[in-house]
Amino acid sequence: MSVIYLLITISIIVAVLFLYAFIKAVRQGQFDDSYTPSVRVLFDDELKKQENKPQNQNNA
Repeated sequence: MSVIYLLITISIIVAVLFLYAFIKAVRQGQFDDSYTPSVRVLFDDELKKQENKPQNQNNA
């Protein structure tokens, strides 16, 4: 039974460490994407044409 307590304690410690690393990465801007929005604007019209094209073919 003491092994279960040990494993639960270790798993909680590991989870807290991963949570700390995630929060630290978010605060440092690790997940900020400044490139994709600028490229998405350039190809926005092409994506809309592709989305509308299958709908027009099904209705015709």
